[in-house]
Amino acid sequence: MSIRPVLLVLSAILVLAASCSSYSLVRYDGGLGDVRSVAIVTPHNDSYEPGIEYVVADALRREFLRRRGVKLVQNQDAADLVIQGRVLSIRSRARSFSSVIQALEYEITLNVELLAKLSDGTEISIDARATRETERYLASADVEVQRKNRQEALREVSRLVAGRVYDALYESLVR
Repeated sequence: MSIRPVLLVLSAILVLAASCSSYSLVRYDGGLGDVRSVAIVTPHNDSYEPGIEYVVADALRREFLRRRGVKLVQNQDAADLVIQGRVLSIRSRARSFSSVIQALEYEITLNVELLAKLSDGTEISIDARATRETERYLASADVEVQRKNRQEALREVSRLVAGRVYDALYESLVR
């Protein structure tokens, strides 16, 4: 028995199984419907963390560039969509401890309030759950290592929030 008929039968079974399942491929082109250009205004910093507004703005810009669905522009008047807002708070606390009551891990929570506005003035609400994220990072006796771990955690929560913001906008504008 040759291998060719076996491969043909297996291919037919695979195609039949895929076509009979309830799963389907979702078409996602990365775009935001009719929105072709986006301006991201650096959010106002209402927290006590210096420079976090730039980290959040950078994460948003990187996410929009990564998805490749829209063009980022500087001029708010030329944009189809403007995103602006503020960093409400950064909360950090010890999360796990050693047997001698030393912190082993910290947890940092970023809370951001963002507003998206179309060029015609229509406001698009972004769910508050999409703009809040928590991440753990390791404690260290070395102050510089501790600072670096905290900064990495802040970048990560900003990246996660940015991804959720894009997804929320996609849900609002495309579907």
